[in-house]
Amino acid sequence: MPMDWIWGLIGGLLIGGAATVYLLGNGRIMGASGILGGLVDGSGRNAWAERLAFLAALVAVPAILQGTQVVTAQTNLTPNIGLVVLAGLLVGLGTRIGNGCTSGHGVCGISRLSPRGIVATLIYIGAGALTVVALRSFLGGL
Repeated sequence: MPMDWIWGLIGGLLIGGAATVYLLGNGRIMGASGILGGLVDGSGRNAWAERLAFLAALVAVPAILQGTQVVTAQTNLTPNIGLVVLAGLLVGLGTRIGNGCTSGHGVCGISRLSPRGIVATLIYIGAGALTVVALRSFLGGL
């Protein structure tokens, strides 16, 4: 029996739990783009250590799990590094335009029944689906 759904369930529970702890601990939404954005633009100077610790854990935990071979991630990442950088920049731009990311709108916004979070989530899921269809249909994938 494939274990993928179990790892997805565990990951979802961990993300939801982390969002709950973050909200109850300091009264703020756990939006990764907002946490990073506050460090970059200087608006989060008063909580820089907390923000940096959050981002370090966001990178370190998957790296540690990958190193233990408990979880082995298989990706379809393109070897085209320019395309990866462009995709990252476009995601960053989109999170700034949309005032949030998947963790802010999708996890925290929907769980709080925020209309803005629900609409934003529907828009970025729809845009992602259309992008996949367009790339596969018209460009043969990248």
